[in-house]
Amino acid sequence: MSFLPATTESIELALEAKDRDPSESIFILYRVLDDPSSSPEALRMKEQAITNLTDLLKQENRAEDLRSLLTQLRPFFSLIPKAKTAKIVRGIIDSVAKIPGTSNLQIALCKEMVQWTRAEKRTFLRQRVEARLAALLMENKEYSEALALLSGLVKEVRRLDDKLLLVDIDLLESKLHFSLRNFPKAKAALTAARTAANAIYVPPAQQGAIDLQSGILHAEEKDYKTAYSYFFEAFESFNALDDPKAVYSLKYMLLCKIMVSQADDVTGIISSKAGLKYLGPDLDAMKAVADAHSKRSLKLFEITLRDYKAQLEEDPIVHRHLSSLYDTLLEQNLCRLIEPFSRVEIAHIAELIELPVDHVERKLSQMILDKKFAGTLDQGAGCLVIFDDPKTDAIYPATLETISNTEKVVDSLFVRSAKIMA
Repeated sequence: MSFLPATTESIELALEAKDRDPSESIFILYRVLDDPSSSPEALRMKEQAITNLTDLLKQENRAEDLRSLLTQLRPFFSLIPKAKTAKIVRGIIDSVAKIPGTSNLQIALCKEMVQWTRAEKRTFLRQRVEARLAALLMENKEYSEALALLSGLVKEVRRLDDKLLLVDIDLLESKLHFSLRNFPKAKAALTAARTAANAIYVPPAQQGAIDLQSGILHAEEKDYKTAYSYFFEAFESFNALDDPKAVYSLKYMLLCKIMVSQADDVTGIISSKAGLKYLGPDLDAMKAVADAHSKRSLKLFEITLRDYKAQLEEDPIVHRHLSSLYDTLLEQNLCRLIEPFSRVEIAHIAELIELPVDHVERKLSQMILDKKFAGTLDQGAGCLVIFDDPKTDAIYPATLETISNTEKVVDSLFVRSAKIMA
């Protein structure tokens, strides 16, 4: 295959062929890259050809070709500045990421690039590719490998004091520890990310990611009001950038409103100018949850969970909080239903609450053990026996208070006697 000279004419020829036949345009751009010339103009044209070729391969979903392109370009990288190399490499990796179903290929590609950057002693690029690799491993649920990679990377970047990369790595570490349910370490890593971010200018997208993670951690501690304010800040950042993460921030804002029993505010937020922009299944799911919560209806709640499974149960953050909300709703409904009875059939309660008998029986036994009410399950008769709330005897707290006061008097007398003796 003969090469084409790396000139403006060759690039224009490829652009003309793009609308007619993308494959022909790709073929022309590959021929331009084969030009052996290394003059400044030729190098500039080759950079343009790489950008155009990357975009075309991404449009054609040719992920393997993008991977091969990175390998093919290695001799070219030795002719251009390291900063431009880093930009091209990250651009190609980003393009592969936009092709669906390529997570394993991205991991393999990042590992190849880490080996090459080590061999070429390109520390700046290696650290960024390693951070990307750790994020991909976390998405792939390979937590131990991601944690091992981040542990070494954090020490190295702290030593170099690269604040912008340090913010990324600390934020990633926080997400990783959160996935492993290690909340103290997740909070510590997030605090480190905030500290590093305060020392430099942080791009709005990165600031939004920090606020989103802060909201998630506060929501985990049941501090939904603070979490709401963080989600709102994240939403403002992502909305200004038209980032797809904006809809998740909005979804979590609505979740916080539901969790603090302000489900009536949900409709207002969705109907606002910002909310209308993101109408879709995610917001419909949260509106349905808010309606079920307002009506205290477990049946509606279960129908919503079933109808919007992808938006609710497959989102781990929403699923965790909705499970807690469902339990609370169930307990409130059961307490309201059993209140008039001293003895009632479990089947009758199940019929009233429209849930399976075994489900209701299991929940009642859990509530008795948690001392939510005094009672016992007569499984032979299939009944729930409710006892009157035992009246606490006031004599015990009064006795403890008397002993405590006596102790204070004795201590005071001991101090006085010690002074007299002295």
